[in-house]
Amino acid sequence: MLKNVRNILALLAVSAMLTSCALTLPVNATSNTIGKKVGTAKATGYLGFLFFNADASIQTAAKNAGITKISTVDIKQTTILCIVVTFETIVTGE
Repeated sequence: MLKNVRNILALLAVSAMLTSCALTLPVNATSNTIGKKVGTAKATGYLGFLFFNADASIQTAAKNAGITKISTVDIKQTTILCIVVTFETIVTGE
């Protein structure tokens, strides 16, 4: 009986460690036509929101794809146990 309880607790602990959530939200849209270019910029934070390793700004995402006229901006946030948080900015335009 104790062995079964220990196995169930171990399974729950492993499941909790593998839990993650991803959410993509629209941030902005302009009257510019939807372009063929898509630019992204990603930053990953550790220990919640304390330390980030890069720049995930709209300007960086547009620059990465050579976009000068932005059509839409989306933000994708992925969280793993609130320890690792990744923000990805997705920009479309020409």
